[in-house]
Amino acid sequence: MRGGTSKGVFFRLDDLPERAQGTGEARDRLLLRLIGSPDPYGKHIDGMGGATSSTSKAVILAKSTRHDHDVDYLFGQVSIDTAFVDWSGNCGNLSAAVGPIAISHGLVAPGRVPANGVCTVRIWQANIGKTIVAHVPMTDGEVQETGDFELDGVTFPAAEVQVEFLDPADEGEGDGRSKMFPTGNLVDALEVPGVGTLEATMINAGIPTVFVKAEAIGYSGAELQDAINGDGKALAMFEAIRSYGALRMGLVEHVEQCAKRQHTPKVAFVAPPKQYVASSGRKIAASDVDLLVRALSMGKLHHAMMGTAAVAIGTAAAIPGTLVNLAAGGGARHAVRFGHPSGTLRVGAEAQQVNGEWTVTKAIMSRSARVLMEGWVRVPGDSF
Repeated sequence: MRGGTSKGVFFRLDDLPERAQGTGEARDRLLLRLIGSPDPYGKHIDGMGGATSSTSKAVILAKSTRHDHDVDYLFGQVSIDTAFVDWSGNCGNLSAAVGPIAISHGLVAPGRVPANGVCTVRIWQANIGKTIVAHVPMTDGEVQETGDFELDGVTFPAAEVQVEFLDPADEGEGDGRSKMFPTGNLVDALEVPGVGTLEATMINAGIPTVFVKAEAIGYSGAELQDAINGDGKALAMFEAIRSYGALRMGLVEHVEQCAKRQHTPKVAFVAPPKQYVASSGRKIAASDVDLLVRALSMGKLHHAMMGTAAVAIGTAAAIPGTLVNLAAGGGARHAVRFGHPSGTLRVGAEAQQVNGEWTVTKAIMSRSARVLMEGWVRVPGDSF
């Protein structure tokens, strides 16, 4: 399925081979072989992956065991060049595909599915223990996929699926850290050996994300993929920022552990609005956006924006004083439109301060989704 600006291979839990239905090595080996990883050629020729962070993904769905949810959703980010599957976070883009496929595969009770209108699907995101609500358009009893909703980073228009991420901030682990801002600060001085000391906003909302200023690391904020992904020195710098950010956020005990935690945290850089040309060739005017954001996923600059990172952007933008908020001009705001390599995206968030602690009740954005193919995928029996 395509969900937002990502693609992934979706399974019902009970359709997997029995030995891969539980967590562990057999499941990971199955998904690796199915996607075509690890692939030293970086092509995924012998698998279902697309050899990018946006297309090397797997999803496992099951009817929810929680009475107030419809479907349990587990996401695996499959490494391209190493033999591991990262289960540490969600995929916000593929979240938009979970509601539609849950409806069409009978995971939502028939009495809750209208013939026409909008079906509300309550999704339990099992990786992070959060609720996602998808609003899926229906026509004549079927999920509607076609429409005129355009999403930058996706070639063709489709039907709009509104996705709400409820209480997206991290719950913490009882160690005294702030739920949303694990350092307790909106902006920190992050010391990164070999890079320097950078101002950083480190936030747990949607997905743990480290934000820095574009100008502080020598960028304008208007870069496209080619400006960074072919620059080994730049990629090493971003990985260092990400790793030392993870350490400050308490996600790892040693920076070396980040090699086995590629999916989280994300690292992104922000800048005030300016004109640029998107990867599609479309001109984005400074007046079209509130700020510019570029983010890296699985070690490479993303072609658009990860959905979970968009939640982090919207949440941070809603909180006065963060680097994201300041890049957007500062002050209180409930939504921002930011520029990314493929175009623009609007995301809203409802944040409030309670007893000196920032909380966010939900973040909202619109995506689209489509079934690309369905059937059988063959995996050599000795691979898992």
